[in-house]
Amino acid sequence: MTNIEDSLKELEDEARKCLRCRLSTTRTTVVFGEGSSAADIMFIGEGPGKQEDLTGRPFVGRAGELLTRIIEKGMGIPREDVYIANIVKCRPTVDLKFTRDRPPEADEVKACTPFLLRQIEIVCPRVIVTLGSPSTKFILQTSTGITRMRGRWGRFMGIPVMPTYHPSYLLRNGGEKSPLRKDVWEDIKKVLDRLEMPISAK
Repeated sequence: MTNIEDSLKELEDEARKCLRCRLSTTRTTVVFGEGSSAADIMFIGEGPGKQEDLTGRPFVGRAGELLTRIIEKGMGIPREDVYIANIVKCRPTVDLKFTRDRPPEADEVKACTPFLLRQIEIVCPRVIVTLGSPSTKFILQTSTGITRMRGRWGRFMGIPVMPTYHPSYLLRNGGEKSPLRKDVWEDIKKVLDRLEMPISAK
């Protein structure tokens, strides 16, 4: 293991013991994050869903499958070469009943994001892509929603940040045939251009 991998493993071990907020009382497992410790691109979502909570891996449900297609087919990058995380590591559900997902609440974000900040610091990606409003609002410290923020570069810890729609939002609005798909592709092309990487396919 490299020092970077060691640092991520130590942080993951700490996260797995976390009892900082109410989400720890209902989780099946902590969904820490995964990918290359040397990733140029870090994707940040809002929180684990049902499949993520069961597997311990981020973005493995339907939204995750769509994200994987965006990364591998759209960007031409193996999923394992990027880094994927969420602003909270345990599944947020309505009334903690573990039946319906919800965005993380402010106190949950405050309790959990020190883990994310350390992940960003350790991996030190060249570009961050925020997926949806919760991660965009936290990373860019804004109250503006994703519809207005997407496609516009920001910065965090000196790293360029590209906000775009969360894959689950695309699924709720037509999936692969969603008119929003074009918007996401335009955002992704800006990331590829910033990294001077070839555009693979639409």
